[in-house]
Amino acid sequence: MDLDGLRNKKARFAIGLMSGTSGDGIDAAIVRLKGTGHSLAVKYIDQFHLPYDNAFRTRILSEHLSVKDICTLNFEVGERFAEAAQGALAIAKEKEITIDFIASHGQTMAHYPPPNHVRYGTLQIGESAVIAERTGLLVVSDFRQRDMAAGGQGAPLVPYADWLMWRHKKEPKTVACLNLGGIANFTVVTPEFDDVIAFDTGPANMLIDGAVRLLTRGERNFDRDGAMAKEGIVVDEFMDYLLDHSFFDRKPPKSTGKEEFGAEVYLRDALASRKEHSPEDLVATVTTATAKSIVEAYNRFLKPKYKIEHMVVGGGGVKNKALMSMIIKSLRDVQVYTMEQYGIPCNAREAMAFAILGNETLMNTAANVPQATGASGPRVLGKITPA
Repeated sequence: MDLDGLRNKKARFAIGLMSGTSGDGIDAAIVRLKGTGHSLAVKYIDQFHLPYDNAFRTRILSEHLSVKDICTLNFEVGERFAEAAQGALAIAKEKEITIDFIASHGQTMAHYPPPNHVRYGTLQIGESAVIAERTGLLVVSDFRQRDMAAGGQGAPLVPYADWLMWRHKKEPKTVACLNLGGIANFTVVTPEFDDVIAFDTGPANMLIDGAVRLLTRGERNFDRDGAMAKEGIVVDEFMDYLLDHSFFDRKPPKSTGKEEFGAEVYLRDALASRKEHSPEDLVATVTTATAKSIVEAYNRFLKPKYKIEHMVVGGGGVKNKALMSMIIKSLRDVQVYTMEQYGIPCNAREAMAFAILGNETLMNTAANVPQATGASGPRVLGKITPA
């Protein structure tokens, strides 16, 4: 393993792999990286998406997995991640790009961060040895564990990448980055890195997708373009129930996942007890509650402390026109842009972020943001599996 040779390269090309809490599939982003630390230069090249089929998605989102199930899924998910990497490798070959390494976030199966859980831990599966074996490339993985061992929540980890990608070098500005993945989260990109904050606001696609799956009995996995939400009428009583969760009142740093907002935990019984309402009304309510939780987090935790110049939104939720419209209308004092307006696909953000984090692992550079996660200090993240 020639780490020195890799570190001394003028530019490194990486594939970042990410599958979020919605479990819709794997995003693979091809990224060029120059340098390390605050001087790191990042360029998006291209991407590949490998969708999960319905049966596989149901398995990984299940709340009733045995130790054997998780053990075997670790290798099975590893094969899927390797397949996604190979799809990206084919694109790189067409562009005459030689990939130097792969950075894989894996598929989160459980996330119990401190201090809200005395017995804390986090688990991402997608065996890195399988990815390395199938691709012949070095793999960096398991990014969350070191931050959590240092007293942090192990999340969110993308603010380091957000700061590198969205800070204004020539003129100081403060930018808010909103990610609409399975979970929604904010990063406040400030002129100085030590002032950056980030936190999860609560569920995004996880909640909406889960409602659609349950209400259509698996015939649909998401609300395409927000069409169902647009047709429905908000059920006020149901929205009050959805927003009456202690997580929304917690102050940052904070993170969450399917343990608190998974469809089985948060939605199944609530939807079953409201059968008198149409699926469209229920999806409209879930979508509105999601938007309100995001806007409320902005108004409570960001607006009083920062003068936000503009907001950049990424993640698969950008494609939900109903959700985006609700957010934009509620944040009239902020100019809202999507990542695609900057030439980066909305679903490539997190895959790019882990390519950046993988680069910092190889360069032995700390890449967590302690003030965002609650860790006791900067830490080098990730574990290396040789080619």
